[in-house]
Amino acid sequence: MVRIVLVEPEIPQNTGNVARTAVALGAELHLVRPFGFRWGDPRMRRAGLDYWRHLRYVLHDSWAAFLESLPEGARVFAFSARAQRTLYAVRFQKGDWLLFGPETRGLSSEVLARFPSLKIPTPGPVRSLNLAVAVGVAEYEAYRQVAG
Repeated sequence: MVRIVLVEPEIPQNTGNVARTAVALGAELHLVRPFGFRWGDPRMRRAGLDYWRHLRYVLHDSWAAFLESLPEGARVFAFSARAQRTLYAVRFQKGDWLLFGPETRGLSSEVLARFPSLKIPTPGPVRSLNLAVAVGVAEYEAYRQVAG
């Protein structure tokens, strides 16, 4: 499937919910430090329920370490409420990387300049979606396309 990347996640419950979604779809989860919580936080574990043993995940000590781990030619899509193109304009492929930033600030302008950026349409008055919801929407759209 595709890979989910959380850059400096801040809310343990979001990370736990994203982990559960990753297990549901057979996706690999990459987490880039620093976190806004302690790894193993009970709130994170609770949100992920009893699925942690099934989760395929990689912890990266820094953004630089994550970048070094990317295979040559990796297709990385950075998600941002500020992007112009929607996720529905992309044809996802097996092995793609879906990149999400910290809950309170999103991905930096440097990251958004480096990778193609996508948004999830929110036609109502909401500026952005909760991180776990956004990952779920994106991951399920990628799954629909790849497994469809």
